[in-house]
Amino acid sequence: MSMDVGGSKGGVKSDINVTPLVDVMLVLLIIMMIVAPLLQKGADVRLPLAANTAEKPETQDQTVVAVDRSDRYFLNGLPVRKEELRQRVEEVLENKKERIILIKADEEARYGAVMDAMDELRAGGIEDMGLITDPKNRTGLMGGGR
Repeated sequence: MSMDVGGSKGGVKSDINVTPLVDVMLVLLIIMMIVAPLLQKGADVRLPLAANTAEKPETQDQTVVAVDRSDRYFLNGLPVRKEELRQRVEEVLENKKERIILIKADEEARYGAVMDAMDELRAGGIEDMGLITDPKNRTGLMGGGR
């Protein structure tokens, strides 16, 4: 003789099966872990090396203007024409309390292209700019030259 505690056999089950939910959440987590670094990449530039650098943590709130070796401009990883750079930067900084722009220029970018970007930013009323570089001692860590 057996006893059925959960009610009659074949009846409606009232407990929730969370296994499919956990499976879906794990798949979404893995996708986000793979996609998130790709979204932060921005423009593909090879940064110049500098000996006298200060380490600053990267945050999502930073505004970055990049100049690649082909004199193309990028604002937070999105391509932008030089003529509309000032307007787009003003739109991005409109709701931010820190009006600091970081300039990330390829080491083979023309000096004039970087200065054009800085001139456009100054014309938009932005005086606080920083240059992003790679520290020189990083090449020694990667097994590079002396």
